[in-house]
Amino acid sequence: MIVNWNRKELLRACLNSVKRQEGVSFETIVVDNGSTDGSADMAESQFGAEVIRNRENRGFCAANNLAIRTARGEFIALLNNDAEAEPGWLAALCRACSRAADVGMAASKVLVWEDPRRIDKAGHLIFPDGQNRGRGTGALDQGQYDREEEVLWPDGCAALYRREMLERIGGFDEDFFAYGDDAELGLRARIAGWRCVYTPQAVVRHHRGATLGKDSAYRLELIERNRVLLALKLFPWSLLWLNPLFFAARLAAGAAAAARGEGDTAHFPGWRGKLAMMKAMLRGDLSALRMAPRILRKRAEVDAIRQLSPREVRRLILANRLSLKDVA
Repeated sequence: MIVNWNRKELLRACLNSVKRQEGVSFETIVVDNGSTDGSADMAESQFGAEVIRNRENRGFCAANNLAIRTARGEFIALLNNDAEAEPGWLAALCRACSRAADVGMAASKVLVWEDPRRIDKAGHLIFPDGQNRGRGTGALDQGQYDREEEVLWPDGCAALYRREMLERIGGFDEDFFAYGDDAELGLRARIAGWRCVYTPQAVVRHHRGATLGKDSAYRLELIERNRVLLALKLFPWSLLWLNPLFFAARLAAGAAAAARGEGDTAHFPGWRGKLAMMKAMLRGDLSALRMAPRILRKRAEVDAIRQLSPREVRRLILANRLSLKDVA
């Protein structure tokens, strides 16, 4: 399944990589979120993909849920339109997800497209305030992630999900729209007792931040909002009460990195850039506050599928914790 919005040439390269997949039979579904650049027609006429056409941009979550309801396979694979998969990618994910009946997710080895010597993601990690990012992000690929192993959850840019799992726990939470949605689904699945396996044989190259751009204030706003929503919905109360302290620690680490000209703040240069960052994060926090009553009601729905106790969830989060250095 591929979600697309006005990225025709990236989508073309993505579909070419899908066309080259070996060792497994599959169907290709593209959900187009109201593109105006001819993407949908190209996917249908040149690649024979099944195209679901939305009249407007309904976001990553709603688009994927449409595709999940349309798909017919035992496994559901997601690939971002700004990613290109190696020929053995899909078969490797299917093998990993078939290891055991409680493996509901499989994670890819995602490399940076512009510099494939570097890791983009090899599974996911999380900071105790809800901020999450890829394991190994930015590191040189020196074989440190060449072992198949259990990880927290997969990155949604290149992931495989077991249909049975999605039917039991539900699909993407459409309140998230985009960004952090894979983290919410992944942690909800872990709470429900499903595991995730990372396989280094499933290799993808990814253009980082191609959807909105790494310097997008709206992207930052969504990331901040969804960080809070994730914690409100899924974190045990013992961690949720401490969320402001962890958030403050992360902000302090980010400020220190900014003073050295390092970290994600480099995408927002100068004092105007930093002011834009602050405003975007504040908008995200206010938006999360407005959505909080609805998200808190969803905690009861999570209890209905729960297999891990709150104490076990806390241990899971802390065992897969990002360091302050990495999160900054």
